[in-house]
Amino acid sequence: METLNKRNGLAGRAGIAILLAFGGFMMSSSGAQERVLKTAMQVRSAADQSAQQSQQQIDNLANQTAELLGDFRVASQALDRIRVYNGHLQSLVNDQESIKADIQAQIDGADEIEQSIIPLMFTMIDDLGRMIDLDLPFNLDERRNRVMELRNLMEDANVTDSEKYRRIMEAYSIEADFSRNMEASTANLEIGGESREVNFFRLGRVILAYQTLDRSQTGFYNKQTRQWESLPDSYRKHITEGLRVARKQAAPSLLTVPLNAPEAAQ
Repeated sequence: METLNKRNGLAGRAGIAILLAFGGFMMSSSGAQERVLKTAMQVRSAADQSAQQSQQQIDNLANQTAELLGDFRVASQALDRIRVYNGHLQSLVNDQESIKADIQAQIDGADEIEQSIIPLMFTMIDDLGRMIDLDLPFNLDERRNRVMELRNLMEDANVTDSEKYRRIMEAYSIEADFSRNMEASTANLEIGGESREVNFFRLGRVILAYQTLDRSQTGFYNKQTRQWESLPDSYRKHITEGLRVARKQAAPSLLTVPLNAPEAAQ
């Protein structure tokens, strides 16, 4: 019995020793687990931080990529506009080159034009002088002086050819106006070997007639004979009316002019 109690006592002490040893082991194992867990948590935290940093880098790269893409699109659109504008400029340059070529051709031909225009102007002045000499003899001093001025103008080196041509055309325009207007004037005319003061009536270039101040004599200029000839008394009233109309003393509707005056005088 005593032996059994001793055995039980030994067994109890052995169990306590085992329990203490196991408890120590468990305590030692729990500390290791805590360290492992702590290490794992640190690793995971580091991994999370690394992942966050990586994600931030990815986000930054994505933003940079988006900005670069936006910049590229803007630059691409600007490039397209520049290409269109350059095309427009090229068209303008081509057009200007064509204009320059035309101007150069005109400059090259300027000498030929000048060589032909100057003789033409002299011819025009000569023709104008002959026309006045063959025309009805009205305002002869004024008209012939105008031709003389043109001849002198042609010898003036200080006047451009364009101005000379303009003055010649102006003289032709004045002569053309004489065909479309009427005029009344007073001057001396030799009639029957005697100089008398008369009233002249001109209707365009159709008729140039005269009438003495006392209306006793009426006549006209015959372009065929180039002489002043008398008209019958039946034309006295017509010429008087023509003078009144030319002086704006009567309405044109009341004017009756003997257009066949030359035939009637014969």
